[in-house]
Amino acid sequence: MNTPLFIARRLSGSGAGKTFTSLIRKIAVVSIALGLAVMIISMAVVTGFQNEIRDKVIGFGAHIQITNFDYNISFEPYPISSQQEFTEDIRKLPDVRHVQVFATKPGIIKTDEDIHGVILKGVGPDFDWSFFDDRLIRGTTLTMDDTLRSDEAIISQLVARRVQLEVGDDLFIYFIQDPPRIRRLMIAGIYDTGLEELDRIFVMGDIRHIQRLNDWLPDQIGGFEILVSDFTAIPEVTETILNLLPYHLKATSIRDLYPQIFDWLSLLDMNVYVIIALMILVAGINMVTTLLISVLEKTNAIGILKAVGGSNNMIRKVFLYHAGFLISKGLVWGNLAGIAICMIQGQWGLITLSPESYYVSEVPVNLQLSHILLLNAGTFLISVAMLIIPSYVIARISPVRTIIFR
Repeated sequence: MNTPLFIARRLSGSGAGKTFTSLIRKIAVVSIALGLAVMIISMAVVTGFQNEIRDKVIGFGAHIQITNFDYNISFEPYPISSQQEFTEDIRKLPDVRHVQVFATKPGIIKTDEDIHGVILKGVGPDFDWSFFDDRLIRGTTLTMDDTLRSDEAIISQLVARRVQLEVGDDLFIYFIQDPPRIRRLMIAGIYDTGLEELDRIFVMGDIRHIQRLNDWLPDQIGGFEILVSDFTAIPEVTETILNLLPYHLKATSIRDLYPQIFDWLSLLDMNVYVIIALMILVAGINMVTTLLISVLEKTNAIGILKAVGGSNNMIRKVFLYHAGFLISKGLVWGNLAGIAICMIQGQWGLITLSPESYYVSEVPVNLQLSHILLLNAGTFLISVAMLIIPSYVIARISPVRTIIFR
């Protein structure tokens, strides 16, 4: 029989509501529960926010872009041929989900009262519209085929408000070149991602408009976009693709295309680390206090156990087991509270945000089992570890004195 465990169970079950120590135990349990709940919510909210912003950026630029080396922030790429042998090799890579063509060209939307600078992003019939399908608020995405050029376009709600246009209206885009050119497109749909930095500039249209504007051949494009199945695999896939490309082409990951956004998202990780450290520290201090009070209250019992041959290590295990029971109870309640709050927010979105400031309309949550397990394991192990040194106070208790002054 495990004697320390047996005694610890008896201590946990006896006198639960009769002593001052019981109140301290309840406070310790509540502190651990609140700490774990806050950690779960913080982790879920920060990772959810990161995933939401990351997915929006990827929706405009895919995970990886293959372009000519002269492609830069002017959005006027030197064309490359769409007939490339390496595309089939890329499609066969295990982490690659989709390959599509694209081209970009800066222009100016002009109405009778307003002008607004935009980037016309031309896409082909192979474009994956799933991102925009989920974020369309009015209208539809483009209807495209391999034969006829589409005169439709989709714009963001932000642009639509600025130039005062709606679905079905004509959209006139002027292109500054020699000679200047104009394209009249019909607004087929209006989307809203909430990411103002990109919403305000991108207009989606048929790539064949850009080919005609630039006097390109039908098989000339601005580049290829690669979608991968696992975001964490982007660096590895990018490196593999680079080895497949000819010398005049480059592969750029979405992190390198928008470094300022991803650097900002990475800074959010520090907030989570600080919250986790503070919550575990508070919970650990409360458990240390609870352990010391329990030892002081059970001084007589400690003296008797020593008198009948109980070693310091055995008695120390009794109180560590007892503390472990309290920590486990706190973790159970913390999990229930944290997971319940996250699930309610994820289902009904009760807590809303200003899209202009936070790029999302409601607090996003991303509950992952691995995060919950790591937080539970880390909280339990660190809390128990903090109790080891205070538990050595048991060795200073004299059985003779504790029994005499009982």
